Amino acid sequence: MNARNPSPGHHPSEPGPQKARLPHPSAGKEFSNQVEGYLLWQARVTESEQRAREFTAPLDWLTTSQRVAIEQAYTADSLRRARADLEHIAARCASLRAEYEHRYRQLRRHCLAWTLTVGTALTAVTTALAFLRTH
Repeated sequence: MNARNPSPGHHPSEPGPQKARLPHPSAGKEFSNQVEGYLLWQARVTESEQRAREFTAPLDWLTTSQRVAIEQAYTADSLRRARADLEHIAARCASLRAEYEHRYRQLRRHCLAWTLTVGTALTAVTTALAFLRTH
């Protein structure tokens, strides 16, 4: 190793060794949310398939290929509906979050205004009392 070649096997035309970067603090939470979402969806798929089998079970006159086709259609329809429900819930959550954030900003502004008003009034009263005492 020398000044021109900071590490053995490092060629000057190659980029130098990179410092290890720590993941962003929210990366673990995001990954955890993705895993949780995946597992929840897989549970929904399993549940839909089970319900499809239960639906076709009493239909003993179906051929195997008819049973499979009906189960696949039932499962696909069930998952399509579940996805639409989840998208509706996600949109509602985003809407509520925006609404709550707006209300929080309003409340914070009102609290700040009241704090400044009360502080100003107390300062004025204290100044007036001090002035009256000296005269």
